[in-house]
Amino acid sequence: MLLTVDIGNTQTALGLFDDADLVNHWVFNTRAQDTADELQFLLAGQFSLNSISPERCHDVVLASVVPALTECWEIVARRITGKDPIVVGPGIKTGVAMRYDNPAEVGADRIADAIAAIDMVGAPAVVVDLGTTTNIEVIDEKGRFLGGIIAPGMGTGAAAMFENAARLPQVDIVEPGQAIGTNTIDAMRSGIVYGEVARIDGLVRMIFDEIGYKAPVIATGGFSGLIADLSQEITHREPRLTLYGLRRIYEKNSR
Repeated sequence: MLLTVDIGNTQTALGLFDDADLVNHWVFNTRAQDTADELQFLLAGQFSLNSISPERCHDVVLASVVPALTECWEIVARRITGKDPIVVGPGIKTGVAMRYDNPAEVGADRIADAIAAIDMVGAPAVVVDLGTTTNIEVIDEKGRFLGGIIAPGMGTGAAAMFENAARLPQVDIVEPGQAIGTNTIDAMRSGIVYGEVARIDGLVRMIFDEIGYKAPVIATGGFSGLIADLSQEITHREPRLTLYGLRRIYEKNSR
């Protein structure tokens, strides 16, 4: 089986594939101070709970935006498979032509999302990844990665408001049910949730205007379940899009 590891700033997602089938997946909080021993212990616990023998894991592919953890996961991969993992970065085959000014700047998770989106809906496609940041990736009708948008994530923006506005309470991020809040908590929820929806829909429309045509829009990431149904522009949702993209990258680099 193949272990896919997506190390994000806030969460780390793991997927275990048996050929093309995602048979198990887990999400943990990312802790930059974790050691390889701690990560291996965490992984072994999940394998044990799901009656999975570590010996069945023959390869690892990982994407990371947390450099401090990349080497730790490489150590874990070598321990459980006996070989180096595939680490998404410069020199890795993706099959996607990059139109970015400096392709080395593109995060590994963004590349994986683009590859999985093309597999899922073809080209063109737009990916909206709702995590610590809200990333929007644009793939044109020829399957080329044009670039995209990086903005503060919904949770990140809300946390900044809680921290900097002394009289505003911290609230759960849930749909308030109406745009006009009749109390402070619902007014805040409206601004956080509906504000994010309006921002995404507006940015996607600007993208369509720039490229001259519309495309399927796929939502992924931790907040995608809340935002996708409220958006007028999002057409698909796949919360594990990055893991599927990592599996495809593995296929392209293991032949």
